[in-house]
Amino acid sequence: MANLPTPLERFVQGILPENPVYRQFLGLCPTLAVTNGLKPALTMALAVGAVLLCANVIISLIRNLLKPHLRIVVFTLTIATFVTIVDRVLAAYMYQMSKTLGPYIPLIIVNCIIICRCEVCASRQPVTAAAADALGQSIGFGLALASIAAVREILGTGMLAGYQVLPDVWPAWVIMVLPPGAFLTFGLLMALVNWVDTVRSKKTGGRG
Repeated sequence: MANLPTPLERFVQGILPENPVYRQFLGLCPTLAVTNGLKPALTMALAVGAVLLCANVIISLIRNLLKPHLRIVVFTLTIATFVTIVDRVLAAYMYQMSKTLGPYIPLIIVNCIIICRCEVCASRQPVTAAAADALGQSIGFGLALASIAAVREILGTGMLAGYQVLPDVWPAWVIMVLPPGAFLTFGLLMALVNWVDTVRSKKTGGRG
């Protein structure tokens, strides 16, 4: 346990070094499905973040009571409880957004990011580390969704979050707001991330 990352390390690692989308390739279903617009992407990121934070804290609090053969069941039931709460809150206060996101909110229950963080961090470390890990991973997930959504919405509609950012003469690339646009954008951004990492690695002589 002494070799496990500190709360600050957990937080920082989750944003970029262990970004759940660009580094761990987790949560790709909602990443590709709801990023045709910035608003639904950010709403999904907030929903996942809220569930992740609550689940990590609860699992950390009961980590000494977990039985190895039952831990996945406990993780799933805990996550499902908070997903239901988030789903009902969205339906009550953001009904149209709830309809837009459709089944992807309930599917947070099986989101690999949350189950992974419960297993890797929350079930092994105190609440401070678990909460820091959840916040870092949530920010990383939000940045990934926002970056993909921004590119798709701007190129596909010339707008961002409902505001015009490109001139009316801009030829909208409709494909960008369709499913193929999600894969295309994700692939290009992944290539950019890998290129930046390669350049940075060369500058530091392969360290870090």
